[in-house]
Amino acid sequence: MILDKRLIVALDVPNMAKLSNLVIGLGESVTYYKVGMELFYSCGAEVVRYLKGNGKSIFLDLKLHDIPNTVGSSLAALTELGVDMLNVHATGGFQMMQFAAQTVKARAAELGIKAPKLIAVTVLTSISAEEWQELNYAESISAQVIHLAKLAKKAGLDGVVASPQEAAAIRAACGEEFLIVTPGIRPAGSELNDQSRIATPKAAIENGATHLVIGRPITKATDLKQAVQDIVKEMQEAKK
Repeated sequence: MILDKRLIVALDVPNMAKLSNLVIGLGESVTYYKVGMELFYSCGAEVVRYLKGNGKSIFLDLKLHDIPNTVGSSLAALTELGVDMLNVHATGGFQMMQFAAQTVKARAAELGIKAPKLIAVTVLTSISAEEWQELNYAESISAQVIHLAKLAKKAGLDGVVASPQEAAAIRAACGEEFLIVTPGIRPAGSELNDQSRIATPKAAIENGATHLVIGRPITKATDLKQAVQDIVKEMQEAKK
């Protein structure tokens, strides 16, 4: 079995029973999971305790977006859970992101734990060029993504969530140590579902992604472990 910690499997399920079925079914083939709004709002911290109890790493994907004080207070509470990665929306602004980064590090230090990585969502991968025009932004999607990534780095964040199509430009703008977490990954032949700006696992890694978030191509597969192995194999074929 080939393991790759760059693969994050999205647990887009509504309850603990379905979560447990997936985690048991995937077994040791997956070490990193994304817990999103649906699961966390349904089950709360129980999800984190379950995954940590099974030795898994956790990206808690709640996309916080509010005034700096509210986001900071929320992140202080979430840091106590001991997850490995948290996120905010970059469009909350520089002050919000800077305060968020400072709060997470300070709270982790108070607790004597390793601070979770903090990343910022740039532009949702479900947004197409047509939808972007409806939002009336002057810049293109790619230009806005790069601008927000640079702003996140300046604010002290560890990286961003962005589509794999923008990963190469982010890498060039923000350096080698900056995390680039990419949803919108679809192996050849997969359905697009609600994603617009996508790439294959191999292309995303070659573009500079550090982590790939993949849900339905794995969780809806007939053979869960084989789906993981096929994706990991493709990731590891990527040219460095």
